[in-house]
Amino acid sequence: MATAMRLRRLGAAACVATAASGAFLLQPSFSASDRGNGPSSLGAVRQRISDPNAVVPSRAAQEAALISASASNPLDILVIGGGATGSGVALDAVTRGLRVGLVEREDFSSGTSSRSTKLIHGGVRYLEKAVFNLDYGQLKLVFHALEERKQVIENAPHLCHALPCMTPCFDWFEVVYYWMGLKMYDLVAGLRLLHVSRYYSAQESVELFPTLARKGNNKSLKGTVVYYDGQMNDARLNVGLACTAAVAGAAVLNHAEVVALLKDEASNRTIGARIRDNLSGKEFDTYAKVVVNAAGPFCDSLRKMADQDAKPMICPSSGVHIVLPDYYSPEGMGLIVPKTKDGRVVFMLPWLGRTIAGTTDSNTSITLLPEPHEDEIQFILDAICDYLNVKVRRTDVLSAWSGIRPLATDPSAKSTESISRDHVVCEDYPGLVTITGGKWTTYRGMAEDAVNAAIKSGNLTPENGCLTSKLHIVGGDGWDPASFTVIAQQYVRMKNSHGKVVPAVMDTAAAKHLSHAYGTFAEQVAAIAQNENLGKRLAHGYPFLEAEVAYCARNEYCESAIDFIARRSRLAFLDTDAASKALPRVIEILATEHKWDNSRQKYELEKAKEFLETFKSSKNAQFHDGKHV
Repeated sequence: MATAMRLRRLGAAACVATAASGAFLLQPSFSASDRGNGPSSLGAVRQRISDPNAVVPSRAAQEAALISASASNPLDILVIGGGATGSGVALDAVTRGLRVGLVEREDFSSGTSSRSTKLIHGGVRYLEKAVFNLDYGQLKLVFHALEERKQVIENAPHLCHALPCMTPCFDWFEVVYYWMGLKMYDLVAGLRLLHVSRYYSAQESVELFPTLARKGNNKSLKGTVVYYDGQMNDARLNVGLACTAAVAGAAVLNHAEVVALLKDEASNRTIGARIRDNLSGKEFDTYAKVVVNAAGPFCDSLRKMADQDAKPMICPSSGVHIVLPDYYSPEGMGLIVPKTKDGRVVFMLPWLGRTIAGTTDSNTSITLLPEPHEDEIQFILDAICDYLNVKVRRTDVLSAWSGIRPLATDPSAKSTESISRDHVVCEDYPGLVTITGGKWTTYRGMAEDAVNAAIKSGNLTPENGCLTSKLHIVGGDGWDPASFTVIAQQYVRMKNSHGKVVPAVMDTAAAKHLSHAYGTFAEQVAAIAQNENLGKRLAHGYPFLEAEVAYCARNEYCESAIDFIARRSRLAFLDTDAASKALPRVIEILATEHKWDNSRQKYELEKAKEFLETFKSSKNAQFHDGKHV
């Protein structure tokens, strides 16, 4: 009866969605700000970013640019926070012709932005809530996310792709319910649709997903409904945004912590920040007409620098993910467990040659290095267990991590207003614009809103409107899925082996990895592997090459061993044991690039090992009587 009622609601809501999506489809895919001098500006920016000879300014040059921003000659905007949103703000602002700086306490994407589910999604769960709660606000959220989803994939094609996701159904009511719901999702997507959803029989489903269980809760599999969302390499996309902003002219600096905000005594307006370079220990002041707080879960800490009595606007939520061997899921097909025991949704997705499963959603405290709890890991394993015909083992967990979602409340909203899954932009202190909440998929739209608010706050005069909806990040312009063949055919991997330099083939796995990780700059990495004898793999069973360490140190602000194993490559997230074994060689190459002495190398090894211990793989977890504790 309840299911029938839900189906009737879906049918009624489809009419509303049809009308809404019709209006949505008629909207132009460009903003009014793209008119006039917009297109010519866009062409100039594109040319600068896609230049094959373009290089990011050195870290020293970026720091010098920030130091030169004085009270008499300030930046237009100083962004604090180098996650997806902060890097997006810097890119948006600098491509509008504004003078921009960005500082990040750790590394680009070191926090929440590297610890996502790796999905670029419109929010099919939000659509369900919109239908059953008759909530137009949730529906608008889905519209916006679906529009942004397609743009993210188009702007970073080497790092993003469409991924089919399978929803298993164990009775015919579920088949009809999920088919109707996902057809609505297609409808709402409109012209932004990736691929059409469809039903597969039980036999077809098992052929597509061999480890899928044929029985669940004493019911036989009736079939599956497959729909499409996007998938990304989140940390590399974030690093790409920061590097694109740098190429476009922004002064971006990682490992640079804000220790205090600077204020004008007369107006009490925020006019800059005191910054400490965490690599050198040096402190300096940077002045700006507007400061944008994009510190994610830590944005309240920054707001308290402006006002010790600031009301918190962040309600942190823990999202835990685990990585399993590739045999848990086939390449190119994800699985969604639509309802776990407590009503949450769990994903199981192929990612970079392994299987990622998650996520949890529970209250947590804010910390720099969140760690997953054992019961959260077990919850995910239990959730997927009922849907698979293979034994799900804790010992198969190659890596497990926790990320903090910065769910936000608007400090100016009424106290009765609920926590929003949407983003919040506010200026509750003069000169300090805060942007928080939201999700990875909508980072670009969030950045646009934040820059618009900053322009208004500082009476800034940009040269043009927002250009980022049609702007490729570095490595994306001109990239083609077949680009890896050039690398495979034209390069070899020269490597040192037992004191001798020997050649090795640039096999398909390595070539594809370089192409997808670096886009059109993959050939530069391949050239380093060939010409500098850095073609050896860093870890058995993974395509990461020694040449990548050198390339990232020179071109992507890779300043520590953790920067490389966690964010320039994804080895820490894929397999903590493999990352640990690769560390000595990673540090050796970085020491050559950055001229580290022995004490610095020892420090890097200790810090990286401490970092990897927060990833609760089966190697790092503790056993008692054969069970993890």
